[in-house]
Amino acid sequence: MQVDEPDGEPFKVVGVGPWEGDWPTADHFDPELLREGDRRNVVDQYRYWKLEAIVADLDTKRHPMHIAIENLGHDFNIGTIVRSANAFLVGEVHIVGKKRWNRRGAMVTDRYQHVHHHENAEDFIQWAQQQNIPVIGIDNMPGSVKLEKFTFPERCVLVVGQEGTGLSEPMRIGCNSLVEISQFGSTRSINVGAAAAIAMHEWVRQWAV
Repeated sequence: MQVDEPDGEPFKVVGVGPWEGDWPTADHFDPELLREGDRRNVVDQYRYWKLEAIVADLDTKRHPMHIAIENLGHDFNIGTIVRSANAFLVGEVHIVGKKRWNRRGAMVTDRYQHVHHHENAEDFIQWAQQQNIPVIGIDNMPGSVKLEKFTFPERCVLVVGQEGTGLSEPMRIGCNSLVEISQFGSTRSINVGAAAAIAMHEWVRQWAV
């Protein structure tokens, strides 16, 4: 279906309208969505499903990769990273530092993810050690291994730092490995949201496809 915007340019309506015909009776269907239509940004498999039913189904498929973000100054990139985490079906998302973050960029995908908070880098590293899960820092610093030459552990947590400053010193010290993304232009770094997506996709390329 297409409708015209005020300037006359057409755009595609997201989602589907009310269910046509007899309603399905399975418990995972949401009566309100069946009645009103489902305009959420979800894949067709989950049309008309209850939110909790979608999360439960995703929980049976999640990858053993986690993503962590140091939130030292209310970084606006966190929402973008959470959205990418949902796209790559990471096991869990970890916010390290400030608990509050701007969810606008997540486009409600945080509702489908398990998001955990850690007070600081030391607490996060302690959690990772207790879980026996390697911490892989994504940062371009001396001694980092090129992403293109690095083999990710199947079970691991990738961690990215604050935009502009990178990983904090306590986080760098706690990482099992440091990995950098090759760059060829004039700037020293790339956006942390882009870096996180590249790293997650490289894990997907090695383990999930």
